[in-house]
Amino acid sequence: MIRDNQKYFNRLQVLLDAIIIAGSYLLSWWLKFEGPFADSGAGAYTMQFYFSALYFLVPGYLAMYYLNKMYTAKRTRRIETEITQVFGSNLAGAVVFLVCIAVFKISDFSRGLIAIYSIVCAMLMILERLIIRWILSKIRRSGYNIKHVLLIGYSRAAEEYISRIKANPQWGYVVRGILDDKVPRGTMYKGVKVIGCIDNLSMILPVSQLDEIAVTLSLSDYDRLEELVGMCEKSGVHTKFIPDYNSLIPNRPYTEDLNGLPVINIRYIPLSNTFNAVVKRLTDIICSLVGLIVLSPLLLIVAVIIKLTSEGPVIYKQERVGLHNKTFNMYKFRTMYVQDTTKEVQAWTTKNDPRVTKVGRFFRKTSIDELPQLFNILKGDMSLVGPRPERPLFVEKFKEEIPRYMIKHQVRPGLTGWAQINGFRGDTSIYKRIDYDIYYIENWSMLFDLKIMFLTIFRGFINENAY
Repeated sequence: MIRDNQKYFNRLQVLLDAIIIAGSYLLSWWLKFEGPFADSGAGAYTMQFYFSALYFLVPGYLAMYYLNKMYTAKRTRRIETEITQVFGSNLAGAVVFLVCIAVFKISDFSRGLIAIYSIVCAMLMILERLIIRWILSKIRRSGYNIKHVLLIGYSRAAEEYISRIKANPQWGYVVRGILDDKVPRGTMYKGVKVIGCIDNLSMILPVSQLDEIAVTLSLSDYDRLEELVGMCEKSGVHTKFIPDYNSLIPNRPYTEDLNGLPVINIRYIPLSNTFNAVVKRLTDIICSLVGLIVLSPLLLIVAVIIKLTSEGPVIYKQERVGLHNKTFNMYKFRTMYVQDTTKEVQAWTTKNDPRVTKVGRFFRKTSIDELPQLFNILKGDMSLVGPRPERPLFVEKFKEEIPRYMIKHQVRPGLTGWAQINGFRGDTSIYKRIDYDIYYIENWSMLFDLKIMFLTIFRGFINENAY
């Protein structure tokens, strides 16, 4: 049983960070002026002068880390987020360092030392956090440093919360039970029982040793929300609210302040921002041009092979639905025998489909048949990364069957996508595919695009579901 020990852990981490900041600077000085690859001499300033910078460097970097929220609870925070914060803070620190040198006219201060320090400090900070995560994970998996949680309300939100906690024991959460008025006592979900009704809360709070209470009421019980939150906060137990409408709002809600009134936008699309859209479009144009030039010999060879092995055109055009529900002709290398167009639209290609040519099977398996879509990207019909476009008849079918399906058409379709590198392409679950597409749309960034393009090399080109 623990209460909130975050402040003690933060103090320890601040101390460790201070040691690393100072140690990194001293190591960087040695590498720059005394190490095996050092310059000759320390330049215009003495060692004591360089070391005096630590009086400002240590508190300055700690303040930078604090402002970048590096001392908040880490139980459920992703390591990618923490690494990004470390790099961002150290980059900002280096910029401030250089500005101070310019302002105070310390013109001979070694810029090379600052560059080495920024890299060394960032690497050691990341290493420190990885070690801390590993230690805490071991401790929590052993049953220590555990937070005990009580859920109020049995709902979809409660089930999602329990599922994630069960799947991540390194977080160190244990759900003690659920209180609900409508679900019978003893009902169990993944080992967690309904232990009573919501009115039992007033009796449980004074005697139980709880670290947190999570309010997971179903939508129909939201009239009691204010009452229950007030009761929990009066007890002094940390209280969370997990809304039962997560299927309606994005993972990272976009909120507006309407003169003091918080307004949550149901759907926030980062690419609706003009700057983001322009950056992505310029990237598409440059990369598609480079791709067409570099791959031109391969494109020519594939075209010749297709022409020699089966009758029909080299390039196959098919109508697809793109940005803002507008249709366009998507280009592919022809991998099937020429057939009646009425038969062609009946279904997706399946395993061992007799319509696919022998060389076409290889081109589809390796995604070589998709390369002509670089012309679609150059034209503006498509993007390098985005949800894969679908044929109009399937769009009409899916928009009636699958909630949120049409959200994918709020961005340009892509040559590759988040769903595809996670294995959802070809004859796979359309529901899962849409979940991944919507996650991409709501969480877009250029770094996310770069990650997808990088992973496409290993996961996207060759896929067992590509028939």
